[in-house]
Amino acid sequence: MKQLLNLIIFSLFVTICFSQSLTSKADSLRDEGNLEAAISVYKQADFKSSNNADNTYNLACAYALTYQIDSAFHYLNIALRDNRTLWALADSDLFSLTDDSRWNEIENIQLKKFQEKNGQLQQLNYAKELLSIILKDQALDYYIKQARSLYMKNGYIPQWYYPLGSYKQQIGQDNYKTMQGLIKKFGWPKYSTVGKLAADAPLLVINHHESDSVRKQYLPQIKKSCEEGEGSCMEYAKIQDRILVNEDELQLYGMQFRSTENRTLEPFPIKDPEYVDKRRKEIGLEPLKDYLKRKINYDWTIKQKN
Repeated sequence: MKQLLNLIIFSLFVTICFSQSLTSKADSLRDEGNLEAAISVYKQADFKSSNNADNTYNLACAYALTYQIDSAFHYLNIALRDNRTLWALADSDLFSLTDDSRWNEIENIQLKKFQEKNGQLQQLNYAKELLSIILKDQALDYYIKQARSLYMKNGYIPQWYYPLGSYKQQIGQDNYKTMQGLIKKFGWPKYSTVGKLAADAPLLVINHHESDSVRKQYLPQIKKSCEEGEGSCMEYAKIQDRILVNEDELQLYGMQFRSTENRTLEPFPIKDPEYVDKRRKEIGLEPLKDYLKRKINYDWTIKQKN
């Protein structure tokens, strides 16, 4: 009996490891832009271990990215069965699903489960609208990232990027108008009233706006929310640095990057770079060395002072 139990445990262990290996392979295929192949491998992993909610969610996203709507909803509902977060409602991979009537049901179910676990949101409808803004703000990012990868590899922008770029710009303009109306109606969103994820929606829209005058207009409020713990200090740092870089000044936090001659990325010049970690720590950000390595695979070597 003991030998049989050990055999069952070993078989289960092998199955889980094999499934994880398949998921990793599928993730790589997805990152490379080979979505159909990724779907095939995600499905293999799902067959081997149907209890892996992350794999099932990634499969749903891959179907959504290829506009296979019915399959995307099928696997998304399975993946979210025991999920009590709001992440899916802001996930740009699922953008193709948002015009379908089934999406509203997904939103309502996830908001209900989230509140059952975390307590009632003070501004529930506001939170729902803000999550939608985040999703739309980052819509098409997967495809645009593929265009960027091809540029880095080949040295020219693929022709299919241009209609996507134009559509992305229109989404940004529409989002900004929507955001202005929501803020006028509900006030500036706070972590304590709409949740951390939803409250960051205006910051993304403002950071992606084409005009620095908009960023300057809202910067005091964004900084205030960061300092009070009611908004993202990460997004504040990005917006502050973007304003400085666009005015040919030295950035403070190392959040803005530029392309080099060999088509890699590096941070724009930083004011007093030996003190950048001190400034970052003051607003709760990780050391720049760790951030740059994770974000753009850049080795930051300047020794820091306190």
